[in-house]
Amino acid sequence: MKRRSVLLSALALTATSSGAAMAAATPSATGRRVVVYYQTQYANGTYVPPLALTENHTGVTDVLVAAVHLNDLNGPYAPVHLNDDPPSAAKYDRMWRDLKALRGQGVHVLAMVGGAAPGSFTRLDNEFDTYYPLLRDFIRQYELDGVDLDVEERMSLRGIERVISALRADFGADFLITLAPVGSALSGGGNLSGFDYDALYRSRGGDIAWFNAQFYNGWGRMSSTADYDRVIARGLIPASKVVAGTLTSSANGGSGYVGMSTLKSTLRALAAKHPGFGGVAGWEYFNSQPGGTAAPWKWAAEVSSVLKR
Repeated sequence: MKRRSVLLSALALTATSSGAAMAAATPSATGRRVVVYYQTQYANGTYVPPLALTENHTGVTDVLVAAVHLNDLNGPYAPVHLNDDPPSAAKYDRMWRDLKALRGQGVHVLAMVGGAAPGSFTRLDNEFDTYYPLLRDFIRQYELDGVDLDVEERMSLRGIERVISALRADFGADFLITLAPVGSALSGGGNLSGFDYDALYRSRGGDIAWFNAQFYNGWGRMSSTADYDRVIARGLIPASKVVAGTLTSSANGGSGYVGMSTLKSTLRALAAKHPGFGGVAGWEYFNSQPGGTAAPWKWAAEVSSVLKR
């Protein structure tokens, strides 16, 4: 997904068994997820409150706070950053309180790691013993329900397997481990991650709660069911573990935005075709249409109205 982090983008440029229990993630009656990526916590200096998602009874199931970066320990910045600041920065105090409140209302809160700013997964791959403890301790400190691994840089299969295995060992069977590949990576096509997702699923599928597959920016489309169908037709990853990722606004970078009417039509068709359909994920929250910055929660409410029937 298009991950904004101006400071860290520049910084980063310099810089075992499949039988493990699957983390259950079926908070809704249907099990279909409504996932919201929450990266812009301040828009034009004004705080964007995630609590509007529950105050307005949108049906959101998962909020993914983004984007977490692991920095070069020899560099000038804190080892762990959330966007351009340490997660302990005062600007995030209200956000962490709000996210804790969301968890108390049954919404899963996960951290999205990585994205378009490279470096975090290269470090986890090559210097695991140094950088994995930073990620582990961050998750523990903020009592997160899970982590979304958005690998948009080259990483070895062994490296991502090691990260997944360590997370499962440290946080137990209920901890949610998701990944965010481009949609085509799940149907044998283009891939930004370096490793093969088929091979990963065969070795660690039991530990992966679901994939937030990116069906936009040329990696797939949500104007129809065709690209999602290609993933399921391969017979490897079930529909229950493939959440359809889409842009929530044409302003959110890249191409492939589809309006709400078209999106809802595609979601209805997917739910009808695939009884176990995993749901939908929106990048990103703060300016989601049709409500825009004044009422971004309306996106989740609209898609929920289709999925929760």
